Amino acid sequence: MITRITCTAIFTTLLCTSTNAFSNVGIQRSGKIISKTQVKASNSAEPIPLKKGSTVALVTPFLPNGDIDQEGLRTLFRFHKENQTDGLCVLGTTGEASLLTMEERKIVLDIAVEECKGTIPLLIGTGAINPVEVKEMTLQAMDCGADAALVVSPPYIKPPQRGLVDHFTNIAKLGLPVVVYNVPGRTGVDVTPASIGLCSQMHENIVGVKEATGDVSRVKAIRDVEKEINVGRELLLYSGDDSTEAEFVLSGGDGCISVTANVAPKQMHDMMMAALDGNRDETMRINETLKSIHSDIFCESNPIPAKWAMKRLGKIDNAICRPPLAELDEKFHSVVEAALGGAGLI
Repeated sequence: MITRITCTAIFTTLLCTSTNAFSNVGIQRSGKIISKTQVKASNSAEPIPLKKGSTVALVTPFLPNGDIDQEGLRTLFRFHKENQTDGLCVLGTTGEASLLTMEERKIVLDIAVEECKGTIPLLIGTGAINPVEVKEMTLQAMDCGADAALVVSPPYIKPPQRGLVDHFTNIAKLGLPVVVYNVPGRTGVDVTPASIGLCSQMHENIVGVKEATGDVSRVKAIRDVEKEINVGRELLLYSGDDSTEAEFVLSGGDGCISVTANVAPKQMHDMMMAALDGNRDETMRINETLKSIHSDIFCESNPIPAKWAMKRLGKIDNAICRPPLAELDEKFHSVVEAALGGAGLI
């Protein structure tokens, strides 16, 4: 439980040490330095608000030669719209974004906007180690017409909490709504509820959190901080852990950003709606059918099993991943097959 004394001490420390070292940094693009004040989105449509419910962490399909399967990607967007997916998270971990070039990111973004703009919120992953790269990718997403940016804490370098607060708030100043992505299992650093609350207090463009710790108690911890410092609004709290997302939303969360939703979008939508309505029995009934998928879709590194499952269901033409990722080891084929069967998908 977070006490008043603890919160006060944490916030005083963070505020006193917070810097704006990158707030006015220009972005190097095509040989020119472009300041944040010079950038305007080429797509004039206003961003649509992110929704509560099931947002899919979308895979990026590839052709046998390694190029992006553009028609396959369009098919996936249409598949999710038809199955009531509440949001699309593109170019995240599951989308192998760190293995794509800026030109390839632009291809994915343009297709996403063409297929979905104004009909379903587009949350675009723009995280990286270097803040200048994060800004460049966020500006690119703005230019293309994204609705929000998913910004992971910089991996590997393990910044202190005050550095994380600076990082997220400086990205928010670019003008695109930001969802903070907390996944310490991949980044090596935990964005604490206190830091999340401070980010929300410091900039209104920070609108949500993808909480991938698997710790359901984070919902209450973040809500307690919001009340403690009188933020005056509530962030959208998304679970980033499929195995605990049902309890996360039943505990007061707002939805999930899900790998399972790649293969079971309608079931995930229905489960999230039941949880948001407070219908525990229906939520857990659906969750039980998806339980094996939640675990077995991570039998190897994400998105390797998810892509194999998508190919098995006929949703993509092959299960190719970008090196150094690889296709699913044959010893796991029967595992994922059984999980799909248990959910009634095959």
